[in-house]
Amino acid sequence: MENEAKLTAGAMVTFAIAVSALVILPYVQVRDVKAPEGLKPYTSAELRGRASYIANGCVYCHSQQPRSESFAPDAKRGWGRASVPGDYYYDKPHLLGSMRTGPDLMNIGVRQPSKDWHLGHLYQPRAYVPGSIMPPYPYLFDIKDKAEPGEEAIKLPPGYTPPGKVVVPTPEALDLVRYLQALKRDYPILPPEPQEATGAKTSSVAPAPRPTPAS
Repeated sequence: MENEAKLTAGAMVTFAIAVSALVILPYVQVRDVKAPEGLKPYTSAELRGRASYIANGCVYCHSQQPRSESFAPDAKRGWGRASVPGDYYYDKPHLLGSMRTGPDLMNIGVRQPSKDWHLGHLYQPRAYVPGSIMPPYPYLFDIKDKAEPGEEAIKLPPGYTPPGKVVVPTPEALDLVRYLQALKRDYPILPPEPQEATGAKTSSVAPAPRPTPAS
């Protein structure tokens, strides 16, 4: 009985330490984080696109957390600066991801702002990135004889448009691209350096006192 009590007490202490380290302390650190000045809330269309991003499993192959240079060469890969808690202020739930089968997408709206590129890439990734293992999403598009009023057929590389047809994105595809274009975290996260730091640096050595004339 005594051993069971010690085992139970030990398990509870271990659990309490784990909860404190993984839940309570991180919450205390980020509970007062505010949205950076350059970060805008998602529009209704971007939120619909975000829901499509989740539903289509994009989070299983793409992360949204560029890391610092001390952990990985993400900046050299062109994925942008390391993310900070404020970057996720409007993300509920966050989509950090845990796999990088494809590139990090936190700043894909900066790297690739073209709507036509994103739409074509969703329809057939290998038309834009040879050797890509990303699956195509043809069900996000309609194949028609011609685009109807208010619709705009996507421009695909030669050989990828069905003969005699046009490829028209569905509203879901357009919303998903709006969300991808909204993934831009290129605003500064720190206040600008003081003028003294950016201009000519002054000597840190104090000037020697001038000699006092003898009386």
